Amino acid sequence: MLEDLKALTKTALDKLHAAGRADLDAIQAAYLGKKGKLQEVLRSIGSLPARERGPVGQAANLAKRAIEAALVDRRAALIEEAESALGDTEWVDATLPVAALGMTQGDRRGGTIHPITNLVREVEDVFLSMGFETLDGPWVEDDQHNFGALNIPADHPARDLHDTYWLNDGNLLRTHTSPVQVRAMETNEPPIRAVCLGRVFRHEELDATHENTFHQVEGFYVDREVSVAHMLYVLRTLLSEILQDDVQVRLRPSYFPFVEPGFEMDVTFRGEWLELLGCGIVHPAVLEAGGIDSSRWSGFAFGLGLDRLVMLRHGVEDVRHFMSGDLRFLQQFAGGVEG
Repeated sequence: MLEDLKALTKTALDKLHAAGRADLDAIQAAYLGKKGKLQEVLRSIGSLPARERGPVGQAANLAKRAIEAALVDRRAALIEEAESALGDTEWVDATLPVAALGMTQGDRRGGTIHPITNLVREVEDVFLSMGFETLDGPWVEDDQHNFGALNIPADHPARDLHDTYWLNDGNLLRTHTSPVQVRAMETNEPPIRAVCLGRVFRHEELDATHENTFHQVEGFYVDREVSVAHMLYVLRTLLSEILQDDVQVRLRPSYFPFVEPGFEMDVTFRGEWLELLGCGIVHPAVLEAGGIDSSRWSGFAFGLGLDRLVMLRHGVEDVRHFMSGDLRFLQQFAGGVEG
């Protein structure tokens, strides 16, 4: 009986080694099923002499475990082989136009770049052409980088709960992209020309002009003897490219704790003056917080809402559409944008 079990086990393992996925269930039933070969051995143990029952029972259990383990391994190996083969048999180049894939628009709708993503790429191109670099930073910020290092005092309204998503550990979801400015100054020596484009979060009451998740571009320039004139040139170049017009701009004095002097910038668009962004000369306290000697270096900074720019360009009346995931809205931007 022991020799029969060895032979049975070897035969089962050999079959599993050569089996395809369609054969596994049949092999499992033939050897491990209720009417399988091992069950036949186990049922016959009672007819054996008492001294043989223990060794045969142990051998049968070992055979069962060996076949079960080989079955699991073979099944996993076949699945891995099949998945690996997909790269050769079922791959699709997602960068090809729909027509090149042998489809018509009736077969499958073509994709499109999200309008905000498209604008981000345009803004990056404009700044890269002016010698700026693009930076990124964490969405979860600490109080020092989001507020303290930007000269925002402890009693400033921006710290109130209705503006900020505070986390249980004392950190927060960044309320603007300005913390990237501080991090860049901490890790880089002047001169610095950089922009950050990304998501920011505010605890807002949602309506057609307010979202709790939106997008900003933060730009800053630190060098010797930086002036408002430098800032005006950069911003007018950016806005003329993005709004596709030779825009006029004007500055109105305004208060922001991280710049001095600070301004609101208005821009002409389709015959009207629109309030568009905040900007100014970087406050000496912000430079010092970033480890830069404010007696030797100066700079300008600005923050601009990208969602607002997209709304202007495309006549979108409700900012909530951008984050809604509504394909009907996004499909309006298909056909003129290539990704």
